[in-house]
Amino acid sequence: MRWLITNRNLEGIDSFGCDLASLTFWTLDPTAKPGAAITLRSSWTQRTADDFRAALVTVTSKFPDPRTTLTEAQKHLTLFIHGYDNDWLAAAQRYDAIAKQLFDGPNSLGELISFDWPSKGSLLAYLPDRAQARQTGDDLTNVLSTLYDWMSAKQIAATVSLDDACRAKTSIIAHGMGNYALEYAMNALWTRKNRPLLVSLMQEVLMVAADVDNDLFRNGETVSHGDGEGLANLSCRITALYTGRDNVLGASAGLKHFGKRRLGRAGLDDTYPVPDNVWDVDCSNLIDKNVNGIAVHGEYFNQVQTKVYDLLRGILEGNDRSVLIDRGLVPLSLPRQQMNSPQSVPAQ
Repeated sequence: MRWLITNRNLEGIDSFGCDLASLTFWTLDPTAKPGAAITLRSSWTQRTADDFRAALVTVTSKFPDPRTTLTEAQKHLTLFIHGYDNDWLAAAQRYDAIAKQLFDGPNSLGELISFDWPSKGSLLAYLPDRAQARQTGDDLTNVLSTLYDWMSAKQIAATVSLDDACRAKTSIIAHGMGNYALEYAMNALWTRKNRPLLVSLMQEVLMVAADVDNDLFRNGETVSHGDGEGLANLSCRITALYTGRDNVLGASAGLKHFGKRRLGRAGLDDTYPVPDNVWDVDCSNLIDKNVNGIAVHGEYFNQVQTKVYDLLRGILEGNDRSVLIDRGLVPLSLPRQQMNSPQSVPAQ
């Protein structure tokens, strides 16, 4: 099944545009419409928010019972948030590629929902995209708030009967600037729900090539009002995937952020303590060396990058980071410390 939540405007007779509009909800059943093009709006069926939610509940209620299912075999309800420079065509194609690799077939991890925001789809539209991502954060907050309330209700129901417990793990894959929208939304949600410390909305959060400051989690285990507090406190585990080869994020650091390094290019700022549930993985040695510095920003999701997909699957299955390292899914990191050249010797 394919699922779409979007705040793009409708454009023409068969597409979505690059302007902000009200949230709409859509589904596409590939088995009922074999060969339907995911990039055509006519292939999708528009749903009301209630119908969309009911359809998700129906599907996830058929997931294996977590009481009798190994952790790594339990199913996910995962939200994918695309990044900068993704028009409707590119966003739909990337979503479909991830779904085919991780959420289709006998080894499916569950269901993947696309949260599609109106990126302009242009390398030159960085600042307009960032403004749209920030405004999108409000819509994303509302979507996550609905999920939070539903999961809270399921937790209460499970105290009466375990048969009513939620069968789905919840997770997020956010790419590039989509992480900026996610950062804002999770912080706003955490504040809206009175800053809970004992509720995990997300089992796994994968921040891929994240276009956010790399000191986002600088407050460590201290509860404060920092930018990453909502993410850290509403997630069981957060994994940041990065590579220093990412020239898109290299340019981003100098545009509007006063030179602060990007999480998706530099990894976590190790001069600060970070929460115990946050870690990073340098993917420089996972991605083909022939991919250039612009293309590498989105290369994580290229279907030929099987090592990256193996890592994504291993993380979503809930394997401990030590197990992922032992299995060879986590490559060695490139040196982060800048090497100083030898001091020159004064002339005698």
